[in-house]
Parts: sequence; C-alpha cells; structure tokens
Amino acid sequence: MNPVDEQFSLFAPAGGEHHAEPGLLRVLTWNLQHASPERTMRQADWIAASDADVAVLTEISPGASAITQALTGHGFTVHVPEGGGGDYLTIIASRGGKAEPVTDIAPSYLPHRCAVIRLHTDDGHIVSVVGLYVPSRGPQERRNVDKRAFQDAVAAMLPSLADDLEAAGPVVIAGDLNVVEPGHQPHHKVFGAWEYGFYRAFEDAGYGDAFRRCHPETSDHSWYGRRSHAGYRFDHIFCSPQEVVTSCCYLHDPRISNLSDHAAMTATLTLTAH
Repeated sequence: MNPVDEQFSLFAPAGGEHHAEPGLLRVLTWNLQHASPERTMRQADWIAASDADVAVLTEISPGASAITQALTGHGFTVHVPEGGGGDYLTIIASRGGKAEPVTDIAPSYLPHRCAVIRLHTDDGHIVSVVGLYVPSRGPQERRNVDKRAFQDAVAAMLPSLADDLEAAGPVVIAGDLNVVEPGHQPHHKVFGAWEYGFYRAFEDAGYGDAFRRCHPETSDHSWYGRRSHAGYRFDHIFCSPQEVVTSCCYLHDPRISNLSDHAAMTATLTLTAH
C-alpha cells in the first residue's frame, strides 16, 4: 500500500458519532463547487461522517444558508463571513470545543473569501484557523484581476498574521488557493511567476506545506482538468509550527462519487507535540 492509499484508509468517513481525541485536531478542507441544496445535504452528511473536528469549506454559494443549516443539524458551529454580495464565500465549521470568530482580520480585497476562527479545544489548546478561497483566473475581460489582487492582499497579511491573531497555539491556513507549488507534476505552463510567488509567500512567512511535510516526494492532485484530465494540487493546508502536523492526505472518494469536482484534504495536528 502506498502512502496516499494508507492515509486514505485512515481518514475515509465511516459514520457514527463524532469523538474528539485529546491532544489531536483533525482539519478538513474541501471545495464544495457551489452545490445545489440537494447536493449540499449529501455533502454535509459526508463531512459529518468524517472524523474532522474543523472544516474549511470553499466555493460556497452566496448566503451559505443551505450548508449552514445542514451542518448545524449535524452539530457543527458554522462561521460565515459577512458581505460578499453575489460572490462565493469561505466558511469554517467546527464541532467540539468553542469556536471564537475573528472578524477583524481579513484581506483588504474580497474579505468574504477569508474566514478566521480561534478554536478553544475541550482539552485546553487554542488553534487559529484561517480559511481562504482564491478566485480563479476569471473571464477574458477580467483575466487574473481578482485573483492577483486577492493573492496580493493575503500575502501582505501573512508576515504579521500570528501576531495579529495573538496566537497562543498553532495557526492553520487552509483552502482552495487556485495555485500549484513550484515543481508541480505535471508542469502547467499557464501559471506565472507571481502565482508561484504566492505559494512561496506562505513558507516565507513560516507556514509549512502540510502535504509536503508528510509526503516529500509524492504526487497527488485535488482537481482534474475537464478536457485534459491533467491533475492540479490546488487545495492546500499550511501550518505554523509545521512540526505539529503528523499526517496529511487527499480524499478522492467525494470527487469520484461526484459530490464535488474537488477532492477533500485532511491533516492531523498533534497539539502536544510542540
């Protein structure tokens, strides 16, 4: 069994009541592909059946009412940023502990695509969680305008983020960043230096790539081109300090079963490890 398959077997949703494990935090991020209300219900069932303590969910339809209602029914507390108009949102859902929304930290551009909470776990740890959904390249008349402006605004936040959060524990940044890492396989010539620079901005600010920490040489992808079928590792989890990340993988079952066009991604933080 290769490392990705082994991780999949550890994280595949099995149903049943959720139980938080002392000293651990299990983080899930998933692009929900602006789902219809019917598909939203099935997505919420899948999330609830996973072992996730906190879920960063991206490409949420404006208002987020359907997913909020569905996840609340499963026992989650859901933080939805204000604003956005008709644009997509990022939300954070958590269960166990106490979620404290942080509303005064957001990028200066499209702030509703960023959600932030401090999660106070039942066993006394504090973890700051930041969810991001970077815009796609956009239509021809606005090619890369929103994407670049949002990336620049997020990159400007990163160096002081932990201080601004008054972080008393790890800081996790997760979501669909719509960029791939330098050296990504396969190579996609469409990405420019400014996009690779955005990826590097996380590590420059001290946030380690959770997947790369656990799988230094493994190739995996979270989204596949509709025509080319080529893979892209668009969805990411970064963490500081990176030493607390003890496992990380992509879960392809929800993509294969058409719950979304993205795989989910999960990571486990061992909070007593640092």
